[in-house]
Amino acid sequence: MATYAVTGATGKLGTLVLDELLLKVEPADVVALARDTGKLSTYADKGVQLRQADYDDPASLDAALQGVDRLLLISGNAVGERERQHGNVIRAAEKAGVSYFAYTSILKGDASPLQLAPEHVATERLLAASKLNYDILRNGWYSENYTGGLGQALETGAILGAAGEGRISSAARADFAAGAAAALVSGKGGDVYELAGDESWTMAEFAAEVSRLAGKPVEYRNLSEGEFAKVLEGAGLPPPVAAMLASTSALTAKGALHDESGDLSRLAGRPTTPIAETIARALR
Repeated sequence: MATYAVTGATGKLGTLVLDELLLKVEPADVVALARDTGKLSTYADKGVQLRQADYDDPASLDAALQGVDRLLLISGNAVGERERQHGNVIRAAEKAGVSYFAYTSILKGDASPLQLAPEHVATERLLAASKLNYDILRNGWYSENYTGGLGQALETGAILGAAGEGRISSAARADFAAGAAAALVSGKGGDVYELAGDESWTMAEFAAEVSRLAGKPVEYRNLSEGEFAKVLEGAGLPPPVAAMLASTSALTAKGALHDESGDLSRLAGRPTTPIAETIARALR
């Protein structure tokens, strides 16, 4: 029997991938990899193997990947360190003889203008230079990225951004998890998936849906990239983070988060979650 391992298993995406995986394979064949496995006790109770693994500790990765057949690398969150960290995982997977490797990259890969893209592209190049059999899962934006601040939107009656009329093909985090689990179980290698929601929407449409579901007036107010960065700084974000988020919003206006490939729903085997459903869940 194959052994399926998931890195970053304590993260929001990682736990959802484990949940999807347990619908497909036996718990004893699942390996959850994390820096702090104590956070995964509920999965241990189900029979999942827990192994300590740190992207910054090659020795821990070498040990954790022993006997692993198929591996999902969920990209790390240490911006600026990810090429090195992911390289550690790739090299450990090669040493362990992993037969299949999947990596969560970024939508449109090397064509993406987003500031987060270069580290993902660098990881894709590391995989191309490796001896691994792999698929690239290029994830778009989570719908939950937009619902976290709904409380303030309802209080102020406004959602701010610099996205103009740009269309956003988001999907729920659980949709991406379903796609990743499907690839981990059935992926053959040699494929690049552009993963995004079946439906797209503008920020004005998003605000109108929030207003409809909440029963309160909410509008979208479009700002310049610089104005939006200042607003984010005023909300307490460090200037570099505010600048990155404002840039992402402005690039949305140019199509950076729009995709109509349908790869995600085909890979997951089900339609992606409509944005209205994610909004409704967040408002409960």
